Order: sequence, then structure tokens, then C-alpha cells
Amino acid sequence: MLLIAVLVLAAVGGGVWLAIAQPWSASAPAADDRGVADPTPDADEPTATADESTTPSPDPSETPGIVACTDADVSVAAVTDADAYPAGVLPQLSISLTNTSGQDCTMNVGSSTQTFTVTSGADVWWRSTDCQSESSDLIVTLEAGKSVTSAAPVVWDRTRSSAETCDEKNRPRAPGGDASYHIAVSIGGFASEKAKQIILR
Repeated sequence: MLLIAVLVLAAVGGGVWLAIAQPWSASAPAADDRGVADPTPDADEPTATADESTTPSPDPSETPGIVACTDADVSVAAVTDADAYPAGVLPQLSISLTNTSGQDCTMNVGSSTQTFTVTSGADVWWRSTDCQSESSDLIVTLEAGKSVTSAAPVVWDRTRSSAETCDEKNRPRAPGGDASYHIAVSIGGFASEKAKQIILR
């Protein structure tokens, strides 16, 4: 009877040790946080190699960058919607920009770089920047040999501008009677070579 009791205790003790130690778990796949074991890859299943998963970097010489425009690359000119304006008609001013070089180039053509200046002789009558409330940058690529014109014209209200009189409604008005005025423009740091003449009737 004593021998049988010892065998029973040994069997029970061995079962408890197996339940606690789980000696098979060392060779089994580890379980994830859901209690599910990660599958072991099949030996016949293909795996990605370094050559298959790595994309070679492009050679910088194969994708050259576009250079910034220089003064020798561009030509700037003032454009108006008419040469002469009857009384009460407001001149609309624009900028023409031409890439005269043989290669594309980039420049900032945003309103932050644009200036329109109206003069009569040595007298500066109006500057577009005197009362400019908002400005923005716009980097564009100018194609070689192509010309572009500003999409929306700037309107001169035929008054004398000043940063101190922006809110005044009765600013001095430019005289008419076939008076001559000249429009000079600049954009992206490049100025027009000559001013555009207009006549106010």
C-alpha cells in the first residue's frame, strides 16, 4: 500500500510540474498579446531579399535642378490696357515677364515682389506698395523663350498715393488735359528697362 501511495503521489507531482513548467513552450512559436502564436514561416515560402526590397537612390546628375533666374535671363515691361484715358477712366496696369534665356529658370512673382510706380517728370504720383495691405510669395518656373503677363491688373485711381493717406477719400487727383505719365514696374527684384507712357485726358 505504501508503494502504491508513493507512485500515486509521484504521478500527481509530475502532472503538476508539467502544467506549471510547460517544457514544450521553448520550441513553440511565441504568443502575441491576444494569446495567438505567430505562425512559423514555411521553409518553402519565399522571403524578400535585400536586392528585392531596396530601391536604389536616383543619381543627382540624372535630375538636375532648375536654376534661379538672373537679370540676364528675364525682361520686364509695364503693360497698360490703353495708351490714353478719358476723364474718369482708370488705368489698369500689368507686368509682362519674358524669359529671354535658353533654359528654364525659377523666380518669385508673388505680389510681395511686385511694384508699380506712376511718375510725371521727376514727381512720383503713385506707388502700388504705399497702401498694400496684403502680399504673398509665389515661386514659378519660367519656360525658356516664353512670356507671361500678370493675370489680374492693378488699377490706378488717378490720385497721389502716400502711406499716410491710405484711408483718405479726397487725396489729390492727377491732372488730366493730355498730361503725360509714365509707368515703371518691377517684379522678383527685376525692374522694367523703360517706363510705359500714358496720357490722361
